[in-house]
Amino acid sequence: MAVREAHDVDPTLVLLTVEEAARRLRIGRTTCFKLVSSGEIESVTVGRLRRVPADAVPAYVARLRRPALAA
Repeated sequence: MAVREAHDVDPTLVLLTVEEAARRLRIGRTTCFKLVSSGEIESVTVGRLRRVPADAVPAYVARLRRPALAA
């Protein structure tokens, strides 16, 4: 059985920590927290925890790409 690396993506995860979302986006943790705080990346509260829906990461990237596609 292969050892999982920290950068491996688990496709079964529905909710990600902000740190996991940052790793998927290859950005810093602080930058990702700012994007979550500003609402640029969708997030939800589960109890006292802040989580990012897994599909919010590609949705954010798609929004970033729209101006480039329109040009």
